[in-house]
Amino acid sequence: MHKDQVQGSALGTQAADDQSRDVAFTTKLDHIVAWGRKNSLWPMPYGTACCGIEFMSVMGPKYDLARFGAEVARFSPRQADLLVVAGTITEKMAPVIVRIYQQMLEPKYVISMGACASSGGFYRAYHVLQGVDKVIPVDVYIPGCPPTPEAVMDGIMALQKMIADHTPRPWKDNWKSPYEQA
Repeated sequence: MHKDQVQGSALGTQAADDQSRDVAFTTKLDHIVAWGRKNSLWPMPYGTACCGIEFMSVMGPKYDLARFGAEVARFSPRQADLLVVAGTITEKMAPVIVRIYQQMLEPKYVISMGACASSGGFYRAYHVLQGVDKVIPVDVYIPGCPPTPEAVMDGIMALQKMIADHTPRPWKDNWKSPYEQA
């Protein structure tokens, strides 16, 4: 390289540095944090019935939940921030779900997917929990038996809107474990 070429490239670098100093982003820090949280959900599926299969189809290539930032399915509560309860929950499973919920790191969110998880479905029996919200706080309910993949994506987008808008969650803030000794 000639001396003129080296000097020209140095001037080009200096001009780029000067231009980068002229650009500034102004926003609130909590908006940036909310944007990051809503676009990087790590779901933990708790699928016990046909809703679990529907959730798997949403993760597949046809519906591609990765477009919404919820592609990293985790099977450890300590690595997940979104618990997707999909399917029938029995009374014996309730303490396990509470334990999983307690092990998740903050901020944590819960989606109740399908009629069985939301209200017990058509099981009106003593052994079926009549809604997972009896033991853990739920942020979004997805209706259907089983819900369609479009409904699941709509539920994810509703949760993302809650996160972005900083929606108050009194049901979570006032929650106490039903299995704790008082």
